[in-house]
Amino acid sequence: MLSEKEVNHIAKLARLNLSSEEVKRFSTQLSDILTYVEQLEEVDTDTIKETSQVTGLKNVTQEDVIDTKCDGEALLLCSPLPKERKQIRVKTVIDNT
Repeated sequence: MLSEKEVNHIAKLARLNLSSEEVKRFSTQLSDILTYVEQLEEVDTDTIKETSQVTGLKNVTQEDVIDTKCDGEALLLCSPLPKERKQIRVKTVIDNT
């Protein structure tokens, strides 16, 4: 079984603040998980084919196509804001003072 010191160390790594009651509870729970993992390590998987996906489904992808339906001048005309040197003028957001 994991000691309270080990549980506190794990909690510190995970940046968790645990009460003493939680430390005791997690000590038991984490120990049970590690015991189960040890059981899984005993399973012989040498003859099992590796799989990363078992459903046979594949991602559907679409080729990127650049489609320009309007030019920059037309886009500038859409904005009610003032234009300056082929750009839309906006209010200053960062004060340099």
